[in-house]
Amino acid sequence: MTSHGGRRTQAERDAVTVEIGYALCRAAFAAAVVFGAVAGPALLFELRDTQETLLLRAGPVLAPVLFVARVVSVLLRFRSGAQPSQPGRTSPDS
Repeated sequence: MTSHGGRRTQAERDAVTVEIGYALCRAAFAAAVVFGAVAGPALLFELRDTQETLLLRAGPVLAPVLFVARVVSVLLRFRSGAQPSQPGRTSPDS
């Protein structure tokens, strides 16, 4: 984005909006997969009570943790991946 503190252009605002949507969709998908992989066997198979309880409690705990971690990692990568305004140039003064 702009490093001089000015207002963002419409294209920059659109890029941020798209990246936030991408981060949320990827995180929701990853959380659903982890929840299904952890809690799914307890719902599909007959397990011992302790195993079933452990899996049914671990799934809802791991899914939101993964969701938040994934959103943060995607947004931080987007923020740090800002490109120079002119290809081939390394700084605005060059």
